[in-house]
Amino acid sequence: MYKNILVPTDGSDISQQAVDAALGFARCCGSRIVALSVAEPYPSVPVADGALVIDPGVDSRELQAEARDRVEKIARAARDAGIECTTVVALSFRPHEEIIAAAQKYHCDVIFMASHGRRGLSRLLAGSETQKVLAYAPVPVLVLRPPTPESG
Repeated sequence: MYKNILVPTDGSDISQQAVDAALGFARCCGSRIVALSVAEPYPSVPVADGALVIDPGVDSRELQAEARDRVEKIARAARDAGIECTTVVALSFRPHEEIIAAAQKYHCDVIFMASHGRRGLSRLLAGSETQKVLAYAPVPVLVLRPPTPESG
């Protein structure tokens, strides 16, 4: 049923949890992984909750190299688990569009991704790529969230 699993990553700890879950799911279902990392040309640097400053000093080639490293890490883990993996790197101001396009291009049946759990003003200003993917994805999206203080 789930032959192709799209796993977008930004390299964060919560994103790695989504990768681990996708690998476990792929192993159980005999699926293949499509690992995607989107490099944003003008990354923003959080200076306070809800406040972002664009960092123009970061070269897009450097960002793409970091994105390549992230997907190669997933590919190594997939190989070690005996799972076929395709790696994809994109450069875009709109990561959610790249995620949706990759799901279509690679015929993915499900997307495993993380949510950073932003709330309030931070979520309003930074937006939520996960929310945008949930709204527009042509396939089911499994979202992993960071643990809350109540959940231990």
